[in-house]
Amino acid sequence: MQSQSPLTPVDTTGACTFLQTRVIRFSDCDPAGMVFFPQYFVMLNALVEDWFTHALGVNYAQLLGPRRIGLPTVALQSEFRAPCRMGDVVEFRLQLERMGSRSLTLRVDCVHGSIFCVQIRQVLVSTSLAHDGAIDIPQDVREGIARWQSFTGDSR
Repeated sequence: MQSQSPLTPVDTTGACTFLQTRVIRFSDCDPAGMVFFPQYFVMLNALVEDWFTHALGVNYAQLLGPRRIGLPTVALQSEFRAPCRMGDVVEFRLQLERMGSRSLTLRVDCVHGSIFCVQIRQVLVSTSLAHDGAIDIPQDVREGIARWQSFTGDSR
């Protein structure tokens, strides 16, 4: 198995990127006033849900609920480079690094101004919640990704 490259800042111009701006809230922070690191994973999950629903046109709640298709995280790599504090306005930048037959590899950067605060690589696997096994990525998800990528010509 090939090892992943270290997470480093990347130029997102020309790449298909789902952007979401968020204010860091009191509830995200520890007593020192910085984001408590597990909260970034809560924010990451919300970002992925919004990417599916708003960018791909696949309702995430319907995917997991009535359709019984899960997307568990099977690999997660993160680097915390700079703290975010209550009141900071950050931008989350999601990019698709790879789409396999049953998995998606996402790259997410959390940026405050010009500072890369957190960088995450996440691998999601499409699963059946009925039998807890990996399944092919649903066709409507593939089509949603193709539509999303066509906006900038990204074909990763």
